[in-house]
Amino acid sequence: MSGPVPTSAGWRLKLSIAAVAVSLLTVLWFAAAALGSKYGLWSWQFGLGKMTGNVNAGYGRYVLLVSALVSVAALAVAFIRFPRFKPAIVALLATLITAYVGGRWLGFQMEALALPPIHDIQTDWSEPVRFSEALLAQRKDDDAANPVEDEPVIPDSPGIEERWPGMGGRSVAEVQEEAESERTVDGETVPPAYDREIEPLYFDQPVSDIAQMVLQLAEARGWNIFSRPETGEEVEETLMEATATTGWFGFKDDVAVRIREVEGATRVDMRSISRVGLSDLGANARRVSAFMTELEDRADGRLEP
Repeated sequence: MSGPVPTSAGWRLKLSIAAVAVSLLTVLWFAAAALGSKYGLWSWQFGLGKMTGNVNAGYGRYVLLVSALVSVAALAVAFIRFPRFKPAIVALLATLITAYVGGRWLGFQMEALALPPIHDIQTDWSEPVRFSEALLAQRKDDDAANPVEDEPVIPDSPGIEERWPGMGGRSVAEVQEEAESERTVDGETVPPAYDREIEPLYFDQPVSDIAQMVLQLAEARGWNIFSRPETGEEVEETLMEATATTGWFGFKDDVAVRIREVEGATRVDMRSISRVGLSDLGANARRVSAFMTELEDRADGRLEP
């Protein structure tokens, strides 16, 4: 004759609750890595490189592993005997939280490997947009590690070759052009890494009108405007400079938009460059692409004079 069915989940429910707590601590761990870097509690190298890490280094992989083991263990023991409903539901919640965080972390790693190791993007490398001496001095005062160059080259180092084989020593302009278009590598088609080709735009409106629109778009994005463009009727060329700050880690990227008269039209070129880090995970390309797309839509831009 069988004994009475237990009415309490006992230690199994407690284990499931502990698993939820561990999964939530995992969320807090990665949030702390980003926000601690943003607000200066530690360096971005520690927050991104150590706390977040990747599949081969850093603490993030171990944090996720512990959370996954605890969640799966709680889910498994929840089905040992009745009652199963409460411990199983709580353990499933822990598992889902861990899976979500782990998926985002893994996606971040895959994106880092898929995108080229560059942090400087512009519409036309044959006529580079140049920042003002004042903004270059500001970058220096803020200890920006990345130089601003007309013809930058990806560093040729063992670390680069290990993560991005064949990229060391290559021209950034060449690598950006490859990332903008579909190509064939070893017989396989590689889709573009960026949403659209990053190229200059032309407009019928005078330089002053487009300059004012550029400034409005930059302000609407919350960028810190460093230098405002001239907007007088006689202006033939002007420059707007700003600094964009990323939401999580607080990385600062400097932006310059050059507006000038060319062949009877107003031409707009744009550049966005990170202050630190080798790969920007596509942030500068997305910024330039989104900005130029909105400007094109608002002012009826085109790709030819």
